[in-house]
Amino acid sequence: MVVELISVGTEILMGNIVNTNAAFLAEQCASMGLVCYYQTTVGDNEKRLLETVNTAMDRADLIILSGGLGPTGDDITKEVCAKATGRKLVMDGASRVAIEKYFEKMNRVPTDNNWKQAQVPEGCIVMHNDNGTAPGMIIEHEKATLILLPGPPGELIPMFNDSVKPYISGKQEAVMVSQTVKIVGMGESAVAAAIADLFDSQTNPTIATYAKTGEVHLRVTARAEDEKKARKLLKPMIKDLKERFNEHIYTTDPEITLEEAVVELLVNNELTVSTVESCTGGLVAGRLINVSGVSEVFKMGHITYSNKAKRKIIGVKRSTLDKYGAVSEQVAREMAKGGALLSKSDVVVSITGIAGPDGGSEAKPVGLVYIGCCVKGNVRVQEYHFSGNRAKIRASAVAAALVLIRECVLEYVSQVTFGKKK
Repeated sequence: MVVELISVGTEILMGNIVNTNAAFLAEQCASMGLVCYYQTTVGDNEKRLLETVNTAMDRADLIILSGGLGPTGDDITKEVCAKATGRKLVMDGASRVAIEKYFEKMNRVPTDNNWKQAQVPEGCIVMHNDNGTAPGMIIEHEKATLILLPGPPGELIPMFNDSVKPYISGKQEAVMVSQTVKIVGMGESAVAAAIADLFDSQTNPTIATYAKTGEVHLRVTARAEDEKKARKLLKPMIKDLKERFNEHIYTTDPEITLEEAVVELLVNNELTVSTVESCTGGLVAGRLINVSGVSEVFKMGHITYSNKAKRKIIGVKRSTLDKYGAVSEQVAREMAKGGALLSKSDVVVSITGIAGPDGGSEAKPVGLVYIGCCVKGNVRVQEYHFSGNRAKIRASAVAAALVLIRECVLEYVSQVTFGKKK
C-alpha cells in the first residue's frame, strides 16, 4: 500500500515550528510496511492545498494529512478534502457533545467558531479526540483514502496510535511486524560492516540501519499473513544480531531509551550514581533524571564549569590544572575521583571538554572531550573528538557519557560475578 504524507500549515513553511509530525508518521508508516514516495508541506492556501490533495490521490492509496483542523478561518484541511472527494460538510453530533464537555471541563465557554470543528465530510469515519477539540476523520474515496489528523503532536500521536493504526492494519492483506535493536559503542559504518552479509541476502525479514546521536538502531521487519507468523520470522535474525553484537546491544524494545537502560542497570545492581560536568552543564544529570525511578540511585550532580569550581568543590589539584589544563585526561580523572569522594556514590561520571565555537587550539581543538567514569574507586578515562556545532558536540558528549557508564558498570559486574564464581 502506497501512502503519501501532507503537512498543512504556513507556520511550517516559514520555519516557525519544526515538523515533527512528518517524522513520526513516516516512521510509523514504514514500520507497518507502507511505501511512502512523497511528503509534501503546503501552506494554508485553498488552491494549493486542493492541487496537492488531487495530485496525491492520483498516485497513492492512502493520504495522511496533519494540521488545519482548528476553529479559525485559515484552518481549511477538511473543507478542501470534502471538495476533493465531492462531499458536503455536516454537523457531527458526537463531536459537538465532545467539544461541549471539553470546554466545560476547562471551565470555559466555547465561541461560535468552535462549532466549526464539529463539522465533518458527510459519510466519513470520525475519530474522537481525547486531547483536544478537533476530531480526526477518515474519508474513504474511490481513488484513495484520506486520513485527517489534528496538528498538535499531543493530539496527533495518540489518535494515530489508538485509531489510525488499527484502521490501516485492518485494510492490509499482510501484517508487517518490526523489532528494533539498539546498539552503542560502535559507529554506523562498523555496524554496517558487521552485517554486510545480512544486507546482501535479505528478503524476508529485512534489516535497515539508522544512525542516532551516540547510537545505531537496526530495524528488523518481517511480513506474514498474521502477527504470530511474522514474529516467528523475526526470531532467527534477532538471535543472530544478539550473537554478533553481544553487549553492544542495550535493548530490543523500541520504547526503551539509553538513559532508561543505564538507570535499570544501576538499579538492578544496587549502584548509586552522581555526575560532575563542565562543558555539558548538567545535561547528563538531566538525561538520567528524566527516568522515572532514578531517585533510587541518583545522589547528586555538580556543574563545575570554572577551574575554581573544579578545585573548591571537587578537589581537582591546582597543579594538575596548571600543568595539563582543564580539558585533559588528568583533570577528568580527578573530577571523577573527587566526585566519588564527595558524593559517596558507587558510580561517578565526569566530563570536561571544548564545546566551541571558541576556545579551541591546534593542540586542543573544538570538539575535544574527556569523559571519566569511576566505579567503586576504579577510574577509566576516554578521549573523544566530536564534530559539529556547540549543541551537537554537547549532545554527543552526553550520549558518550551514558555509554561509558554502561560499559564500566557492565565490566564491574562481570568482574564481581567472576570473583564470586571463583
